[in-house]
Amino acid sequence: MTSSTDLAALLCSRLCHDMLSPVGALSNGLELMAEETDPEMRQRCLELLEQSAKISTDKLKFFRLAFGAAGGFGEAVPVDEAKAVIDALAADGKPITLNWAIDAPNLPKPAVKVMLNFAHIALDALIRGGTLDIGAEMRDGTAEIVVRAAGERIAFDENIGRALQGELSPGELSSRTAAAHMIAMLAEESGGGLQYKRTDDALVLGAVLPQPAGMIG
Repeated sequence: MTSSTDLAALLCSRLCHDMLSPVGALSNGLELMAEETDPEMRQRCLELLEQSAKISTDKLKFFRLAFGAAGGFGEAVPVDEAKAVIDALAADGKPITLNWAIDAPNLPKPAVKVMLNFAHIALDALIRGGTLDIGAEMRDGTAEIVVRAAGERIAFDENIGRALQGELSPGELSSRTAAAHMIAMLAEESGGGLQYKRTDDALVLGAVLPQPAGMIG
């Protein structure tokens, strides 16, 4: 079994990897601003700095909810918070059509973590863009989540699938599969489970997460 320290280290590695590009762009932009005297070029540098700052902020908001304790929300997280984070990630680069099917105003933290990580996996799979459908509901105290990515040439690392099923040994885990392993642990702790199905043009991720009574606020 992977220790909590090892898992935290792998998740930190993933965070650092994902943040390196936008933070590096901020640093480079500031250096250019210090040397540039042409007003038009300085304006262009400012636009790039604003873009990099937004990407950095969006990623940090994602990591806070998807990996962290998400302090300040109690045991349940407003769905609008999760939607805003995923909307921002989906708007970064590739053409993505995002569809939502969530009626509940709040979801338990574990369900939100699973949904966010599913969305991140699905967005990575849509290398040429496509459609991302996200649905979630509470039924008899159980959170049910479905995320579907559909598009041309779905890209999916089968090791992530194995991590979702809890099939990777500690020595096989990496920063790329750590998040999938984490939500598999969350599902197991709740007495639920995760599943996935991949075809050439779609990836479907599903979760059933029983919640302790009184968790939804």
